[in-house]
Amino acid sequence: MIFQQDGAPAHFSRQAREILNARFPDRWMGRDGPIAWPARSPDLNVLDYFVWGYIKNLVEHWRDGTEHEVREAIIAAFNTITPDMAQRATRNIVRRAELCIEQRGRHFEQLLH
Repeated sequence: MIFQQDGAPAHFSRQAREILNARFPDRWMGRDGPIAWPARSPDLNVLDYFVWGYIKNLVEHWRDGTEHEVREAIIAAFNTITPDMAQRATRNIVRRAELCIEQRGRHFEQLLH
């Protein structure tokens, strides 16, 4: 298993990287990680090509809710992601990587359907 972190400033702290190095030695990707991850590649990031759109679709009608309501809606939305859904989305990355290579890094999402 390879852990992927998003490179957000809070996740780039020395402490965060030490934890990743301890728990996932040579098996995590992110900024200054042992495995390089291509910058600006949402088409190869399961969080970007599946999770965020899925969650947004479930909670966007709560936009005018209170902070507490929105927070609870987000938590409830994440709880609807089943292990099967996560496995299917993760397995999809192999096909995406193959298409990315075939297209030499150019756009390929239109070829997925």
